[in-house]
Order: sequence, then structure tokens, then C-alpha cells
Amino acid sequence: MCGCRASVPSTKQPSIRQPAPASTKKSPPAAAGMPKRVPIAKQLASIKALGKGSDLEKAFATTALVYNNSADPEGKLSKAETKNLLQTQFGGFIRGQENKPKYQEIISALDEELENKIDFEDFMILLVSLALMSDLLQEIKNVKTTK
Repeated sequence: MCGCRASVPSTKQPSIRQPAPASTKKSPPAAAGMPKRVPIAKQLASIKALGKGSDLEKAFATTALVYNNSADPEGKLSKAETKNLLQTQFGGFIRGQENKPKYQEIISALDEELENKIDFEDFMILLVSLALMSDLLQEIKNVKTTK
């Protein structure tokens, strides 16, 4: 355990459901009179400093944009919105992990968080914690990088 809030042990059961298969996911309808969101790819393209940015820089910028697009005016996410983002944007990393003690520990720490809002730093710690224990990370590590 790293000592961060996301790694505090707990026995509480997880509350994140499995994400729906991609074919059944639907974008929420735009509220009448609400402006349409600019797609993340266009937002990234508008950041001139990332024009020649590395893949890692662009990946981090994408994470920040996804967070910011869902955050409230104070720059924070509710616990419910955090769980929604995990389901819709991070499903590949959490799918199949629900019964693992480490996953349950991480999600329980989120559930037990005294504040009802998550800031960007805590969101990143949560993402990294979930990614480190996921089966998908092991699969990524096994990708052949040379011929």
C-alpha cells in the first residue's frame, strides 16, 4: 500500500457495476438549449503545446480533459460521477477485477471518503491504483514491442 486514500484497507463491498458492452452504450441526449461538447480529440488538437507532444503527454492531457469535462465548476467530481467515469472510460481496466481484494479495497476507500467530491489528484491516484492491479496492465506489459 502506498498510504494514499485509495489504498486504505477496508472490508466494505464494491459498488461499481460492470460497464455495459460497447454496443449497448448510448451517449446521453443533449439537454434542450445546452451546447454540444467539443470531442476530446478536437480539444487535444486545440492545445498548441501538444502539437509535437509525445504519446505520454497526449495520454495525460486526454485524462485531464476527460476529468475536466465531467468536473463541476470547482474542478471536482462527485463520487457518483467518478464511478460513472470509471465505468465508461476505464472499463477495460476494471472489468473482471470486482472480486479481487485489492479492487474491493480501492473502491471501498472511495466509498468511505468523507468528502463527497474527488479532486484531480485523488482521481489520478485512483486511476493509477486501479490500473496497477488490473489484468489489462499485465496484458499490456506482454505486448511484443520488437520483431
